Amino acid sequence: MKRLSLNFLAVAGLSLGLLAFTAVREGGIKGKVFPLDGASQVYAVSGTDTLKAEISNGSFILTNVKKSTYSVWIKAKAPFKDTSIENVAVIDSAITDIGEIKLEQ
Repeated sequence: MKRLSLNFLAVAGLSLGLLAFTAVREGGIKGKVFPLDGASQVYAVSGTDTLKAEISNGSFILTNVKKSTYSVWIKAKAPFKDTSIENVAVIDSAITDIGEIKLEQ
């Protein structure tokens, strides 16, 4: 009887421990900027969270993005204008593709 109680307590403790350490699954945001050399950085802002990534060959990806709705801001190089995309939704464990962004002069 005592052994059964100890086994039960061990299993219950292990189960609670696993639930306590469930990892937060984070997503991401990706996209492509045209012209390919028209921008250098991208920012994603939600509340007080601000994420930044470099743009390489027109492509970018923001990783470790928490589940939320973001405003994405593309910092353009002259003679192009900065561009923003509003209401970009990120869900757990998924990459949100915002597609192709054409920069205007």
